[in-house]
Amino acid sequence: MLKLYNTLTRKKQTFKSIKDKQVGMYSCGPTVYWFQHIGNLRTYVFNDILKRVLTYDGYKVKQVINITDVGHLTSDSDEGEDKMESAAKKEGKKATEIADYYFEVFSEDLKKLNIIAPDIWSKATEHIKEQIEMIVTLEKKGFTYKTSDGVYFDTSKFKDYGKLAKLNLEGLEGGKRVGLGEKKNKTDFALWKFSEKPGERQQEWKSPWGVGFPGWHIECSAMGSKYLGKQFDIHTGGEDHIPIHHTNEIAQSESAYDKKPWVKYWIHGAFLKFGGEKMSKSKGKIETISDLEKKGYSALDYRYFLLTAHYRTQLNYSLNSLDAAKISRTRLKNIISEWEDDGKINEEYLRGFEKSIDNDLDMPGALAVLWKMVRDENAFGKVRTLESMEKIFGLDLLKKEGIEIPSEVLEIVKARENARESKDWKLADKLRDKIAKKGFRVDDGKDGSKIQRI
Repeated sequence: MLKLYNTLTRKKQTFKSIKDKQVGMYSCGPTVYWFQHIGNLRTYVFNDILKRVLTYDGYKVKQVINITDVGHLTSDSDEGEDKMESAAKKEGKKATEIADYYFEVFSEDLKKLNIIAPDIWSKATEHIKEQIEMIVTLEKKGFTYKTSDGVYFDTSKFKDYGKLAKLNLEGLEGGKRVGLGEKKNKTDFALWKFSEKPGERQQEWKSPWGVGFPGWHIECSAMGSKYLGKQFDIHTGGEDHIPIHHTNEIAQSESAYDKKPWVKYWIHGAFLKFGGEKMSKSKGKIETISDLEKKGYSALDYRYFLLTAHYRTQLNYSLNSLDAAKISRTRLKNIISEWEDDGKINEEYLRGFEKSIDNDLDMPGALAVLWKMVRDENAFGKVRTLESMEKIFGLDLLKKEGIEIPSEVLEIVKARENARESKDWKLADKLRDKIAKKGFRVDDGKDGSKIQRI
C-alpha cells in the first residue's frame, strides 16, 4: 500500500483516492518571467516521481500544472510590481512574449529531465472568467471586502485559517499595526487588484469591482477546481508555499465550495540548498539545466543526484555531489549495457523496490535496491526487473548508447599515459587504481591504451 506524508495532518498516511483507482493531482507551476533554476526543478522531479508511482500502482492520474503568467507580485504581501509586467519592461517585449519564451525553455528542461507532461497545462490568463466567478461567490458569502487597491479575503471569517502551516495567528496579530495599510487583518490577501492607471498595464481585465487583474492565490483554486472538481486528491508544491500560497488557497476554496478538506493530501518537496542557503534568483545563487550542460553534466545526471535524497529532505547542491551522481549513473549504464535478457523477473528485488517507492517515495532506498541487484552476480532477471524499476527512475539506464566515459576519467588516463612515457611506473599504477575506483580499467597494448568498463 502506498503511504504518503500529508502536510495537512503531519502524518504518513495510507493513500486512499476519492474515486476508486482515479487520482486528481494539482501541481503548482512556474511563474514564467525568467528561467527556472535547478532548485525550482527539484519540485517537478518530485511531482514526476509521485505521478509515476501512482501510475505504477494502478491509478489513473489526471494531473494539472498551472502557468502563472499574471498576478504574481514581487512581494507575498500583495505589494510590489507584477513579475510579468516587470520582466516585459526590462526586456522591452510583450508580457505574452515573455511568458511564451520562458515556458518553452521550461518545457524543454522537463523533457531533458524525463518528466512526464501533465494532462493539462493551465494558464492564469486563460482563466480570468473562472477566477472572477470564484471571487463573486466569496463576495456573496461575505468573505471579502474592498479597499482602494483591490478586493481582499477576510481571513478572520475563516476559523481554520493557517491550519496547513500551523500558523501562530496571535503572534501575527501582534504586529498587525505595522504595514497593515487598509487590510483588516495582517493575513488578509488580495483576490483582485485594481490597475493604478487603467490602460497602462499590458494585462488587465474588466471586473464587477473595476479594471485590474487577479491575485496570485485565486488562480490555483479556480483552475484546480475547474479541472479536478470542488474536492480532489492531491496538491503538490515546494515547502515555501505552505505558510502563504497554499494556506490562502485552502481558505478561499473551502469558503467558496463548502468542502473540507478541499484537498485530501498536501504533499511538499524540500528546498535545494546552495552554499548553505535556499537556491533562489533573489540571492543571485542559481544554476539552470543549460548551465549544467555547459559544465559537462546531463539533465539525467542531475535527476540521479536528486533521487539520492528523500524529497522531504533539504539537499545541498555542489559540483562535487553532482560529479558523484554523474559517475554513479555512468557506471550503472556501462554495467547494464553488458547484461543479457533472460526473459525473467526477479521478484525478490522487485518487491524490495516496490516497498521503497510505496514508503512515501523513498527513492534513496529504491536506488539501494537497484545497486544491490547490480552487484549480485547470482541474480537472474536483471533486465526485466530493471525495466519495471525504470518506470519510476526515468534515468534511461537501458537506453543503448556508446560507452560514457566521464571527462575526469579521461583526464586521469591522460595523466597516466604521461607517467608511463616518463617511466614513472609507481605513479602510473596509482593512477590505474584511481581509474578503477571510478568503474573503469585501462588495457595497455601496442596500439596504446584502451578504456573498458569494469
